[in-house]
Amino acid sequence: MSDATRLSVFKTYKLYVGGKFPRSESGRVYEVSDSKGNWLANAPQSSRKDARDAVVAARKAFGGWSGATAYNRGQVLYRVAEMLEGRKEQFVREVAEAEGLSKAKAAAVVDAAIDRWVWYAGWTDKIAQVVGGANPVAGPYFNLSSPEPTGVVAVLAPQDSSFLGLVSVLAPVIATGNTAVVIASAKAPLPALSLGEVLATSDVPGGVVNILSGATAELGAPLAAHQDVNAIDLAGADAELAKELEIAAADNLKRILRPQPVDYTATPGTDRLTAFLETKTVWHPTGALGASGSSY
Repeated sequence: MSDATRLSVFKTYKLYVGGKFPRSESGRVYEVSDSKGNWLANAPQSSRKDARDAVVAARKAFGGWSGATAYNRGQVLYRVAEMLEGRKEQFVREVAEAEGLSKAKAAAVVDAAIDRWVWYAGWTDKIAQVVGGANPVAGPYFNLSSPEPTGVVAVLAPQDSSFLGLVSVLAPVIATGNTAVVIASAKAPLPALSLGEVLATSDVPGGVVNILSGATAELGAPLAAHQDVNAIDLAGADAELAKELEIAAADNLKRILRPQPVDYTATPGTDRLTAFLETKTVWHPTGALGASGSSY
C-alpha cells in the first residue's frame, strides 16, 4: 500500500490516574485546536468524579513516595529527564502546535523543561540541609528541625506555558515527597497528557502524579474543597477563580500558593520546593551528667 492511500493513525489522548490511562468517567471530550484554530485532537473532559479518583490515587501513593529516600526520588526525577530526551521530537511538535511557536523555539522550550527535571532531581537530597538543621536552645537539649512533605497537592498548571510551566510547578511538588493531582492547561492539554505516558515509564510510582484535562474551574472547585487535599497551587487560575478556590481551601486549612507572575524560562530558586513542606522539630536531652554542666 502506498503512502498516498494509507490512513493516518490518530492518537487517543487519555487521563493519567493511579498509573493507568482511563478515559473520563463522564465519557466527555472536548476539541483541542492549535494557535490557528485547526483541530488537533479530542481531549478527555474530566469530571468531579475523576478529580476524586485522582485524590484517592495520590493519597494511596503518598506513603511509599514520601518514605523513599531523597536520593532515590532524585534518581526517579532524573529518569524522567532521560525519557523526555528520547521523545523530544514528539514534545517539540506538540508544544509548537499548542503554543504557536516555531520548531526552533519549541525545541528550546522542551530543552528547558528537560533541564528543569534535572535541576529538581539534584535538589531532592539537598533541600533538607538548606531549610533544616540544628537550632541553638537554652538548656541541655539537641533541637533539630527537618522538612517533611505536606501531602497531596492539587496543582493548577499554567494556562499559557503548556509544558515548561507545567514541569516548573509539578517537579518541585514531587521532588520533596508530595504527591500531585494536576489540572492541565485547559486550552493546551496535550503536552501534559503526553507527559503522563513518560511518567508511566520513568519509575515514577503510580499515583504519585495524576493528570486531568478539562475545565480548570470545574475541576479546581472539588479539589479546593476536598478534605484529603493538603495544599493547592493556583498557578493556572485567574484572579476571580483563585479567590473562590482560596475560600474553599480554607475549610481544612490547606497550604495555598497564590498565582503570581513567573518567568518560567529563568532559573528557579527554592521557593516552590519549600512551598509545600512542613517543618518537624525534635528535642532530645544532651545527657548532662552533673551540676557542673559537664555532659557526654
